[in-house]
Amino acid sequence: MKNQFYSLRNLVLLPVLGIALIGVTSCKKSTAPNNGGTQKPATATIDSTGITTGTAEGLNYTGADVDDTYASTDFPTTITITFNATGNATISPATTSGVSIAQTGGNVVVTATATGVAYNLTGTSATGSFKVYSDKKYLVTLNNLNLINPVGPAINLQSKKRAFLVVADGTTNTLADGAVYATAPNGEDQKGTIFTEGQLIFSGNGTLNVTGNNKHAICSDDYIRVSTGKINVLNSKSDGIHTNDGVIVDGGTIVINSASDGIEAEEGEIIINGGALNITSVGKGIVTSYDDTDGSVARYIIINGGNIIVKSTTDEGISSKGSLTINKGTINSSASDDAFKADSAIFINGGKMYALSSANDGFDSNGVLDINGGTVVAIGAPVTESGLDCDTRQLKITGGQVIATGGSTSAPSTSSTVNSVILGAGTAQLIHIESVSGVEALTFQAPVAYGTLVFASAKLKTNTSYNVYTAGSIASGISFNGFFTAGTYTAGTKSAATFTTGSVVTKVGGTITTN
Repeated sequence: MKNQFYSLRNLVLLPVLGIALIGVTSCKKSTAPNNGGTQKPATATIDSTGITTGTAEGLNYTGADVDDTYASTDFPTTITITFNATGNATISPATTSGVSIAQTGGNVVVTATATGVAYNLTGTSATGSFKVYSDKKYLVTLNNLNLINPVGPAINLQSKKRAFLVVADGTTNTLADGAVYATAPNGEDQKGTIFTEGQLIFSGNGTLNVTGNNKHAICSDDYIRVSTGKINVLNSKSDGIHTNDGVIVDGGTIVINSASDGIEAEEGEIIINGGALNITSVGKGIVTSYDDTDGSVARYIIINGGNIIVKSTTDEGISSKGSLTINKGTINSSASDDAFKADSAIFINGGKMYALSSANDGFDSNGVLDINGGTVVAIGAPVTESGLDCDTRQLKITGGQVIATGGSTSAPSTSSTVNSVILGAGTAQLIHIESVSGVEALTFQAPVAYGTLVFASAKLKTNTSYNVYTAGSIASGISFNGFFTAGTYTAGTKSAATFTTGSVVTKVGGTITTN
């Protein structure tokens, strides 16, 4: 939550705030609750039945492209290059029509005009490299390849045509570059251990380990798609995966440790359809970074599935210069800055999200923040920041379940259809909300202290009185980052914050963001 434009935001957006808060009611203690029942049941059953889903918003593109697939018959010609520890390489067959190969020790340069050529790379060299110039699309198979180029990229694909990089099933391949590159001929780009001028499509079910000592570990001046395989960026001086265009992840496993961003699309979109990603970065974890004025440049992030873990030690977790749409998937993003950030809008339609920021917001949208489904657990910094922050713009909740803590919160708008309650300060302990008849609404283990808590769920019924408890215990509990979806709660200490829901938002305590 940034306040450097405080005056302008108040000038423009205070009328919006007046609209957004019309439906907010203050709580009132009820001496005769309208749904009756005992005041303090000994236990309560935790469940997640009856959760509603609203109408999906945002984007649902998958980036599917038939040209990013191939058949074995597409590449009938195979050239095998075997690197060896003596600093040389053998090439078989020695000659191929339409393919010229120059070799200096273990450095192999291919110039191809032929169609349908596949290159099978194997062996070990501490002073080797593989470089391609090609007029046609081509395939490169890594087949137990261990290759280090101390003065440049290990794999340097100077062709602007599509390259299929197959990590052969059952193999382990290791690539590294040097900290200082030799000058490239003709001003060629060479931006990482694996570098390509064209589209780069990863597939296969082997393992690829990459170290980027000079700049990026894997880089394309076009786009990168990961279909299958296991890619480990062991370390990169800059980004783990970097593109000038987009990044699409359909499956596989990607593990990244980077000194800058984990995955960056400089002038394009990021789409994650599936797979497992585990990113630890000093910079942003996953980011689309184009912030110029060309409206034709896509800069959105779409998450359609997958299991994603992001940890940024000094920056934002998942950050879009456009919109961020989450349709499905399990996402855990922790950061020192915003855990989830978008410049234009955030749309959550499904999935499970955990946002943890040590010094800023859990979710921060510079436009609307609409939650239509899924499970959202958002933890912002406990004093000055928010779990959910869209300033005084629209925070609409029409489905799913939301629990967010921080110093303050944006207020759910009157366009919301799911009831919510805003509570005041609490500590790092269990908080439990149940109706006075003993029906559980919320059971949550807060990880840190907070000044404001907001909870939204179809389990909060209109015109119903609720008690709030702290501490207590849980038996047979099932939780998502402290948000319990099953189990049995045994009551702890009853709080004074008894409330009765009225309109869609009930404010018991806490602070609502006003700028």
